[in-house]
Amino acid sequence: MADKVRPEDKIKDYDDLVKFINNSSYRVNVLKDLSDGDVKMPRDIAVDCNILPNHISNVLTLLKNLGLLECINPEVKKGRLYRLSSEGKDIIKDLK
Repeated sequence: MADKVRPEDKIKDYDDLVKFINNSSYRVNVLKDLSDGDVKMPRDIAVDCNILPNHISNVLTLLKNLGLLECINPEVKKGRLYRLSSEGKDIIKDLK
């Protein structure tokens, strides 16, 4: 069976990354929610962004894998804390 190509695998440069982020209000809203420098738990981000709790994990994982978020306590299973990475801070200005 062929490996499934994920949309994020097609990102080649910064412009592709901006377009990819802008294609999802969830991704844009999460980055903007964290743009004030706060460190937040997933449930707080979900409430702030009006995202269902079962969707927030996927959004956070994707943004973390893209290098836009950091989990500052990855060793814990409950109560993980997320913040923007330096790359995440840079991309905020180019989001819609």
